[in-house]
Amino acid sequence: MADPVSAEAEFRARLEALNARFAAQLPLMLEKTAQALAACVAGGATPTSAQLAALHESLHSVAGSAATFGYAMLGQQARRIEQQLRAAMQDGSGWNGIAPQVEQYLRWAARDPQATRYD
Repeated sequence: MADPVSAEAEFRARLEALNARFAAQLPLMLEKTAQALAACVAGGATPTSAQLAALHESLHSVAGSAATFGYAMLGQQARRIEQQLRAAMQDGSGWNGIAPQVEQYLRWAARDPQATRYD
């Protein structure tokens, strides 16, 4: 039978490693979102469904994992925008209000992605 203290220490070490890995990957995840947004707004035309899907996917990946690793507000805001984007993709309207929200989100995340307030 495994020693409970050793098992706890091993669990915590694994969790710390996962947290560090997420923190290291986060700048790349946010850059992917920025690139997807840039593709959506390039040329001033309405984005294609593929461009919107790429932006949705990038927001979804942050929303799905951020809270697990101590970035609760980052994940909540990604989820909020992701849901609005999904609705816009379904009914074909509302895109114009989403791009500024993503820009604001990225500026906020660049300052402090672990912040507990979104302002």
